[in-house]
Amino acid sequence: MSFYVYLSGEIHTDWRDEIQRGAEAAGLDIVFTAPVTDHDASDAAGDHLGEQSNQFWRDHQSSKVNAIRTRTLIEQSDLVVVRFGDKYKQWNAAFDAGYCSALAKPYITLHSEDIVHPLKEVDAGAQAWCTTTDQVVETLKYVLKA
Repeated sequence: MSFYVYLSGEIHTDWRDEIQRGAEAAGLDIVFTAPVTDHDASDAAGDHLGEQSNQFWRDHQSSKVNAIRTRTLIEQSDLVVVRFGDKYKQWNAAFDAGYCSALAKPYITLHSEDIVHPLKEVDAGAQAWCTTTDQVVETLKYVLKA
């Protein structure tokens, strides 16, 4: 069984690489996709459409261009992993989880125990909550090899 997995969320650690290495070591047939993880490139995604008068409109324009990629890859995925880090608030990750929920797309949340309360609604819609990338890999192994 082959799966397409979209890795959404936090961009400041190597959690995506950890999951990909674990899946490869387990011999899982998974194609991983992700948003643009270069923060500056993501912020500038719409700059080619013209200079904006203030930061709000620049962000608005770039978010729409980024949404083309994000929405398409989420829609094409079989499963989404949504990572919430401790250092920054990932509002975009929460939006991605909500989008998955609206599409009835299964998703797994990945975050530490100390942010369970603020993510209670996001976790409630998830099919699993993991605290480590190893738990994500074990979940993927079960789904693909059970």
